[in-house]
Amino acid sequence: MKTYLKLIVIPLLFLGCSSTEEITHDNNNTANISETDSVALKQKAIGHFVDGTVAETNGDYTGAILEFTEALRYDNSSGIYYELARNHLAINKLAEALKYAKLAVNNDSTNADYLDLMSDIYLKANAVDSAAIALEKIIEHDSTSIETYYKLARIYEDSKPLKAINIYEKLTKIIGPDWNVLIRVAELYEKLGYKEEASQSLEELLAIDPSNIALQKLIIDFYQRNNKFDEAMKMLNDIIELTPDDLDARQKKAQIFIQQNDWDSAAKEYKYIMLQPNVPMDLKVGIGATYFNKALSDSSVFPAAKDLFLSIDKDTTYWEVKLYLGAIAISEGKDSLAINYFKYVTENARWNTDAWIRLGGLYFDNRKYEEAEKIMREAIELFPYDFTVNLILGLSLGQQSKNAEAKDYLKKAVDLNTSDVNALSAYGFTLSQLGENEEAVQYLRRALIIDPQNVNLLGQLGLIYNNMDMMAESDSIYEKALEVDSTNALVNNNYAYSLSERGLQLERALRMVKLAVKADSLNSSYLDTIGWVYFKLSKFDEAHYYIKKAIDQGGENNAVLLEHLGDVMFMQGEKDQAMQLWEKALKLDSSNEVLKQKVETGAI
Repeated sequence: MKTYLKLIVIPLLFLGCSSTEEITHDNNNTANISETDSVALKQKAIGHFVDGTVAETNGDYTGAILEFTEALRYDNSSGIYYELARNHLAINKLAEALKYAKLAVNNDSTNADYLDLMSDIYLKANAVDSAAIALEKIIEHDSTSIETYYKLARIYEDSKPLKAINIYEKLTKIIGPDWNVLIRVAELYEKLGYKEEASQSLEELLAIDPSNIALQKLIIDFYQRNNKFDEAMKMLNDIIELTPDDLDARQKKAQIFIQQNDWDSAAKEYKYIMLQPNVPMDLKVGIGATYFNKALSDSSVFPAAKDLFLSIDKDTTYWEVKLYLGAIAISEGKDSLAINYFKYVTENARWNTDAWIRLGGLYFDNRKYEEAEKIMREAIELFPYDFTVNLILGLSLGQQSKNAEAKDYLKKAVDLNTSDVNALSAYGFTLSQLGENEEAVQYLRRALIIDPQNVNLLGQLGLIYNNMDMMAESDSIYEKALEVDSTNALVNNNYAYSLSERGLQLERALRMVKLAVKADSLNSSYLDTIGWVYFKLSKFDEAHYYIKKAIDQGGENNAVLLEHLGDVMFMQGEKDQAMQLWEKALKLDSSNEVLKQKVETGAI
């Protein structure tokens, strides 16, 4: 049927747009062609055109092109150019497609089909501006072409959103308020930051279909994204009043409460959701986990997290719920209760490592290292040869300066995964903390082979070389680290301190440590370093200011800081106060021979 219908209209393509007199015959006869011959040529053209159409219908675009090309030998009608352009486009031969599309348009510049095809070709070639020009020509000749308005507006959406809005508004005048158009206009206004205009478009949508719940939720999402919480809440409350069991509406309401940091109000909505039948267990646990994660950084949320998990626990024996309740018990200091929960987990989910790792990792990432240690000590009993369990436990111990214990777990992690940079780095650092510097260097170098541009690794290795008095190696590594990241605060601080200790490149050291202090103006180590550089530059007032500030930031029991301030005050002529500071520092670090000599001699 499709082929038959197309055959009926074929002759129309050849009316009024041919130049048969200019077509050469197979025998290259260029003499004038009689009317009879002209009809015969047209018949030949139509025959090939029909065959081309059949081939195209069957998906044989190459065959269609051959037939249409043959038809062109007898008649150069615009319709033949159009078909050649369409079929070349179908096989992605864009240059040929465009050539024939231009010929069709040149013959009939007002034909909307030809111009539309040309725009398609330009779009396929990513020539967006040219495609737009073709579509605008259609509108010039037919200002009511609805599909052309749609197409042109979509083209302009990315590059010229205001122009796209203008076209959509013209379209609205033709077809009236339309759902798809108003949504696109609202999205474009929002993208441009015109929130009031976006809101107006959405409200026009609502006027079209005021009882449409899906539309209302679309508008609620818009309000939520743009912090129009009162408007969103009003609409949500109206929906919930009509349909109290609309769980999606309640979840949106809870999310808005969370955006406003009202976790308790959100918990009421979530609890309602949890009590409904057929709510999946993973959704319930996910809600509880959201509260647990927040509670790690805001302990005031723990009661709500606990209440949610206890609510879930009433209707399930699911082991992961017990796991979270055990973690909450640890946070409450109820270790015996936590043990009971964990015992349940160990008896019912010995196979599952992911939950333990996720839980321990959450504690670690939130710098709750003691709690992370407790969780992972339970996990290590179940999974003694799991890489991640060993790594998190080792890291948690290391962060509490339990380096001897951390060493064993980190070593096992390295053995289990010899190419993990984090494990190699953490193990190397722990070895250095234990004074095993030569072995630490080996592991850090292994990590750097895997990740040679890791500035943290480079900085760590530079510090170890410095501690080993391998200053050439230390300087070389620090220089490489700064090539990777010239603004890294820790590297700049450590290198500056190393240079100041040796009295080298002091002006450069001052510039470097200033970068560190700018990055973290309350870091006592950085403050001490800049003070010590000033001391080496004999700028004792500046040195006193910064080192005193470092001590005020929590360094009152730091032997190095107290010794440094003592040295500064000695150079300022405050020898009695200097002696008091040295004596206090020596009590904290009795093995410091240089400090002992200062106390014994009363001088630097």
